[in-house]
Amino acid sequence: MLKALFSSKTRVKLLGTFLMNPDQEYFIRELTRKLDEQINSIRRELDNLRKIGLLKTRTRNRKKYFFTNKEFVIFNELRDMFLKANNNDSELIHQITHLGEVDLLILTGMFLGKEAPVDLLVVGEINAESLRKVLSENAKDGKEIRFTAMNKRDFLYRLEMKDKFIHELITDEKVIVAVNKLKKELEKVKA
Repeated sequence: MLKALFSSKTRVKLLGTFLMNPDQEYFIRELTRKLDEQINSIRRELDNLRKIGLLKTRTRNRKKYFFTNKEFVIFNELRDMFLKANNNDSELIHQITHLGEVDLLILTGMFLGKEAPVDLLVVGEINAESLRKVLSENAKDGKEIRFTAMNKRDFLYRLEMKDKFIHELITDEKVIVAVNKLKKELEKVKA
């Protein structure tokens, strides 16, 4: 399956397009323009991705549309891999982890291109004002990065009390967990 997924440049471009936009539908000519690839290679790679089950098709207005099969066996893992590979936020993560002792760092919201109560959760002993400064320097398209920061003790208390906000964040399979020193505590909740 992995050989079938990563064996050509065109296929990698298609994977990125479909995994980063799983709710979109595309027709062949649209993809050739978007990815600047030949129609025959696009057609061949779409067929390959459909055969392994990552893509599905539907016909509308005499056009064949391709869309992501979110039930594909490794959909979440592939999407996470592409999000991390295409995510230019490694410098931001590096800056945050150097602000103090970070036990847990979760990226969601704007980092995943979705609506969420926050874009970033930081658990640990860090200076909130320094964090605010780093985030304002790394704002994307003028959009403020919304964050929640708390110390480990408060986080564990909220985890134990089954706080809705915390529970939804840590059980969401789509979030990017950049730092996780609390694996044991989180596994108890997910079990």
